[in-house]
Amino acid sequence: MKVRMCKSVSWSVVFILTMWLLTPAPILAEPSAALLDAKKQAEAKGFIFETSHDAIVEMAKKERELRVLTSIDEKVIKAMTAAFNKKYPFIKVTSADLGSIEGAQRFLLELKSGSASDWDVDRAYTELYEEYLPYQKKFDILGMAEQKILDIPAAIIDPHVRNVVTISSNLQVVAYNKSLITREKVPNTWEDFLKPEFKGRKFIADIRPIWLASLVPVWGTEKVVDFARKLAAQEPIWVRGHTRPLVSVQGGEYPVFIGVNFGSTKRVQKKDKLGVLDFKIPEPIPLRLHEGNGVLKDAKNPYAGLLWLEFMASAEGQDIMDKYWPYGASIFAPGSEQEKLTRGKKVSIIDWNGYKKLDENLQKIVAAYGFPKVK
Repeated sequence: MKVRMCKSVSWSVVFILTMWLLTPAPILAEPSAALLDAKKQAEAKGFIFETSHDAIVEMAKKERELRVLTSIDEKVIKAMTAAFNKKYPFIKVTSADLGSIEGAQRFLLELKSGSASDWDVDRAYTELYEEYLPYQKKFDILGMAEQKILDIPAAIIDPHVRNVVTISSNLQVVAYNKSLITREKVPNTWEDFLKPEFKGRKFIADIRPIWLASLVPVWGTEKVVDFARKLAAQEPIWVRGHTRPLVSVQGGEYPVFIGVNFGSTKRVQKKDKLGVLDFKIPEPIPLRLHEGNGVLKDAKNPYAGLLWLEFMASAEGQDIMDKYWPYGASIFAPGSEQEKLTRGKKVSIIDWNGYKKLDENLQKIVAAYGFPKVK
């Protein structure tokens, strides 16, 4: 009886093995004609185009490292790195703070001299944007996103260069101290700041007029420059930067701050134990794509860099931006705080076309301010 059972099992095993050997091997999915055509077109223009996300992951596994130079807040980077490592535990991430525009200028000089070889992902700083572009690796990020190889919204990828991704947006507001000025008296429009009651050191303004330059898409350059001239005649208190002046507003030193970053306002507001700092959002709302990131041309770990860009643009990455920035997720991220805040309102957006003229417009506005020049 035992012998017959063994023979039965043996014949069953033989039958299964025979059928397995005779079954044709599964055919791996070949790239579609549209995908191959997109790759052909990209490569004809000198771009690198991968036809499989799995292939990108496999190449990143071989690299095993990633070095990120960023201007994102340290809390955001820590949370982003931790979440990224859960998804890609085989990639060791190292990051460093790029700092302010001065730091971006220094790094640009390093790029031009060929001495910046320690980084894989960089930030193409807003005012220096076009100068950074020649040093980005020619991945066709836009093409791979359109073909669903990379899960990145096309709206946040520069359509002209195709290899820079903005993982945030920034809108400007009017911040004020509720103990010094009532909400009713805070201007509802930008033009209200030209009224007589706001003349003579009644509000503070940043000498870097990024908020005014962001109104060009709706107002036009001529109106913006004219407004800048009239605003300077109001004799505001000129400052540089946002966080320290906001703390001064919170502390009761100044009543109002015009054109301040929304994210900076929310950060200071979170630490405001007295609850005196508040803000208004006049329309049109000045807003710009922010934090343009790319993979550097000489990156040692370019495919890990691609995965990093994709992750920052993902729903999980954008949630981290909203939580830790705070409210720093892109207006193009569905359900982000900025998307909800601006829904149904008139917005003046510095998009990819506006980026090219941003520096030129900033110079025109500063000239209209009429600051004294060094002789």
